[in-house]
Amino acid sequence: MPENVNVFEDDFWAINEKLNQLLKSTNALAVLLIDKAGQLITTAGDISQLDTTSFASLSAADFAATSQLALLVGEREFATLFHQGEKQNIYVASIESRVMLAVIFDQRTTLGLVRVRVKQTVAELEKLFQNIFSKLEGGPSGQAADSAFGSDFASEAESELDNLFK
Repeated sequence: MPENVNVFEDDFWAINEKLNQLLKSTNALAVLLIDKAGQLITTAGDISQLDTTSFASLSAADFAATSQLALLVGEREFATLFHQGEKQNIYVASIESRVMLAVIFDQRTTLGLVRVRVKQTVAELEKLFQNIFSKLEGGPSGQAADSAFGSDFASEAESELDNLFK
């Protein structure tokens, strides 16, 4: 089991590196990675003035509501959301339909730059998350984790991954 934990830990640090690169390349205030259930996975930037628990759960609810709007107009989903405020803006992108990347930015950058950099980062994160989901689901052979490693492996792996992302 320690070998698998190290792999997941490596994935976690790779994800954090991508978030920090996005933060710097866009001059954003903060970047948050949130799962579709509204749980905060990890962040980059200054979140000291942000209630991250509320932000994560409301972002997930916002994305879920917008997904229903997409269906009503004949779209499978809207891959991105943008909220413009007087001083700060939020740009949210879907990753693998299971994770959301939220970028909080102000007038020090532009929506165009954020959109371009988020698109690049999402492509990179999708590869990382595909790898993680593959590990959790049993790897490239398609064999379920339960049968490959025993009945408790999948739940232990998910628990360890959750702990790493706290």
